[in-house]
Amino acid sequence: MCGAPAAAGRRDRFPGTGVSELRERTEHTWHSLGPSAVASILKTSLVTGLSSREAERRLDRDGPNEIRQVKKASALKMLLDQFSDFMVLVLIAAAGVSIALGEMGDALAILAIVTLNAVLGFVQEYRAERSLEALKQLAAPSARVIRDGTPVEVKAREVVPGDLLLIEVGDRIPADARLVEHMALEVEESALSGESLPATKRSDDILTAASALGDRRNMVFMGTVVTRGHGKAVVVATGMDTEIGRIAHLIQEDRDELTPLQQRLEHLGRTLVFICVGLCAFVSIAGILRGEGVLEMFLAGVSLAVAAIPEGLPAVVTIALALGVQRMSRRNAIVRQLPAVETLGCTTVICSDKTGTLTRNQMTLTELDLAGRVIEVTGTGYTPRGQFIEAGRPIDPSRDDHLALALKIGLYCNNARLMHDGRVVDPGAVMRPQQRPGPGPGPGPGRRAPADRWDVLGDPTEGALVVAAAKAGIVRNGSGATGRPRLLHEVPFDSDRKMMTTIYEDPSGVGALAYVKGAPEVVAGVSSSILVAGRVRTMTYHDRDLLLARSTQMAARGLRVLALAYRELPRGFRPDGSVETNLTFVGLAGMVDPPREDVKRAIRTARSAGVRTIMVTGDHAGTALAVARALDLTAGDGRGDVRAIAGAELDRMTDDALGKAVAATQVFARVSPEHKLRIVQALKGQGHIVAMTGDGVNDAPAVKEADIGVAMGMSGTDVTREAAAMVLADDNYATIVAAVEEGRAIYDNIRKFIRYLLACNAGEVLTMLIAVLVGLPLPLVPMQILWMNLVTDGLPAIALGIDPVDPDVMTRKPRRPKEGVFSKGLGIKIASQGVFIGLCTIAAFLVSLFLHADLTRARTVAFTSLVMAQLFYVFHCRSEYRSIAEINPWSNPYLLGAVLVSAAMQLSVIYLPGVQGVFHTTALGCIDWLLVLVFSGWSSALAVVARRARRAILRRMSIVRA
Repeated sequence: MCGAPAAAGRRDRFPGTGVSELRERTEHTWHSLGPSAVASILKTSLVTGLSSREAERRLDRDGPNEIRQVKKASALKMLLDQFSDFMVLVLIAAAGVSIALGEMGDALAILAIVTLNAVLGFVQEYRAERSLEALKQLAAPSARVIRDGTPVEVKAREVVPGDLLLIEVGDRIPADARLVEHMALEVEESALSGESLPATKRSDDILTAASALGDRRNMVFMGTVVTRGHGKAVVVATGMDTEIGRIAHLIQEDRDELTPLQQRLEHLGRTLVFICVGLCAFVSIAGILRGEGVLEMFLAGVSLAVAAIPEGLPAVVTIALALGVQRMSRRNAIVRQLPAVETLGCTTVICSDKTGTLTRNQMTLTELDLAGRVIEVTGTGYTPRGQFIEAGRPIDPSRDDHLALALKIGLYCNNARLMHDGRVVDPGAVMRPQQRPGPGPGPGPGRRAPADRWDVLGDPTEGALVVAAAKAGIVRNGSGATGRPRLLHEVPFDSDRKMMTTIYEDPSGVGALAYVKGAPEVVAGVSSSILVAGRVRTMTYHDRDLLLARSTQMAARGLRVLALAYRELPRGFRPDGSVETNLTFVGLAGMVDPPREDVKRAIRTARSAGVRTIMVTGDHAGTALAVARALDLTAGDGRGDVRAIAGAELDRMTDDALGKAVAATQVFARVSPEHKLRIVQALKGQGHIVAMTGDGVNDAPAVKEADIGVAMGMSGTDVTREAAAMVLADDNYATIVAAVEEGRAIYDNIRKFIRYLLACNAGEVLTMLIAVLVGLPLPLVPMQILWMNLVTDGLPAIALGIDPVDPDVMTRKPRRPKEGVFSKGLGIKIASQGVFIGLCTIAAFLVSLFLHADLTRARTVAFTSLVMAQLFYVFHCRSEYRSIAEINPWSNPYLLGAVLVSAAMQLSVIYLPGVQGVFHTTALGCIDWLLVLVFSGWSSALAVVARRARRAILRRMSIVRA
């Protein structure tokens, strides 16, 4: 069975009925039972419903019909948990050391960083928990039920299993229910099942137990919306036992995991702390053993530890991510969780829903076949702009009677209405009493309709016909008493007849006109004539075979095909079944839910970046395959044609089999929420970093389970938006590719300032270590070390975090999910540059000491040389793939400004008399500055030499391997 087993120890809802065992056995398989069997199990009547007393008893026993939440941690605990991270604890300890040294400013800065990170983490966690709150809002506020034989309106939370529901157009279903009566009933379920079209419902169908959620034609589900017809249904599940309730269970049971960035930073923090503390302790002990003062060496060791531990790293990471978020928001990608930026940058697979994500979720008429005349209709979606093209030339529908008639049939045999910004734009529309305004398939349940948006109220397929007529300038008008044709009768569509007929008063007043649309094989079967080249003639068997063949060809291309026909009726006709006979066949209309304009190019770009795209949809496999082929979903991956796996086949797969299947499958169709979750988990089990895009309620669990969840901002439900890490404001798949580019750029920048910070810190540690080992006086005093920590770890590092994107960032393959921070030789670059900076600083110190025999001056020269070497080195850190000569220095003006400000700060501690005593410095002369520039310049020159040497060695090694 598709459904999850009932929870152990669950109370029997119907004690004393003798059916508890049967009820457990039929959990989530009500669609496999007839109405009478369902009523018998639930002890209810299909005529009078429950009694009021019984309903109260069941409400008391089962609880209210609402989505319940697990007990949440308090806001205070969520906030305190943010301070339990190892790196945060190290920062707090560093603040304590700074206070002990009397550096209150440094301590306050560190504590401000810790507090900022805690607040950001708290806000992210708090907002993530709101997803269940949004899910609860899908429940209908009220419902109409039959109790004691009388229709009554009750609060939706008071609906109980066994209640007899009354449903009609515009209603939001309050609970899961088994249909017992139906009349031309259709329900919009895209937010739950992924279907782009409303589902036709039938009460008399009895299905197999294994039927997928989207195939359960005899069921209606909580949170879905009735778009046509009416019916009755017996409630079989309420609250957490509904399909939406099961999704809530999945969200609640999902566990939070650290992102790759968080994992690497935590590992890096632990490693650096142990290394730095060990080296600083060694420096202190060695100095004491050599005869230096205990207090002096203790202060030097502690100062060096504070400077060596890159406490600015979390702040710079947060700032870089925040700035990246701002850039992404300008490209319509709204990030709800900062680490998602980096995670998206290393994504290897994008699991994308079809409806509304790869496609527009707006059915569009693209082709008309009028007795062999193929007419292309341009334009996509519900915007009523486009042309009619025949044989490559535009045609005017007002001068083509055949085309105008076909569009008129589609317009008048129709209940849909075109809307602009929430208002019906066809004031002459005939609104039926049962068509009260409600959520239509345009925005959908729980979705937002932004300004300047064209939508359709009613069935999307009918909406496509209305829009096509509007493109031709055809509106409902005529010569009736009100200036419009008068609707005389309507025969609604049902799945038996597969047709719909509307009868309007003939404008000439001599009779009536019947407009018919429906399945091609059915309409052709009841047609006795056909319109060809402007003339009506008798339809032959050859005509019928030919138009059915053309219909099949259109369907094979992924089009939904409807036949259009009409009949002239005499005055005094009888509106019975005979109306739908002796029709005149006019043509075929082909519609499709079109792919988004930029999706094909975006998929190609993602592929060049090494990112796979997999379609995961609740729609039929045939429709999904047609869209996948239109998008060229598999081009270039060497797997030939598109491969699809349906939900029923997925049910039979073990986890191991699914793990193998996801490697070679591009389309998963007819899937349930559990299937989507399994697919994401299987991909993660293969070592992939998975991004899951979605817009419906059905996507929320998989979106939350994915490494990076991406929700649609315009068409997406609140549930999915709250569960996602990133929201696309324009619902454009191309925005995902832009987000991947930004994510990679942000990670590049993170590596840049890790390289910069750690190389600089290594240079400081090695300067002190070398001096102690060779018996030199200490080249730096504690205050100078702390000052360098502020000057070099501040503005230049932040400026690196906003460096422009490397031009080749989208031609590289994704990083390995477990790739370390020091991969690709970064550790060697850091260590080597630390050595260069340390050696050059010691050399500057020794030369100055030799020339002037002045320890304070020599320390000032070493101090300034170390700072300038670090400011020069920041320009080398701008790219790991290009040399400093290949980078435009003006492309990051913030970095130039940061270096100038840092240099000015350094000059202030050298030349301002008020601070010279604090930092133990003295004013430098020309000879001193010559030493500073020469030795700091040498450290940069050595970096260039080392880069070229490393490239030469790597080229030689690749040649040897070849």
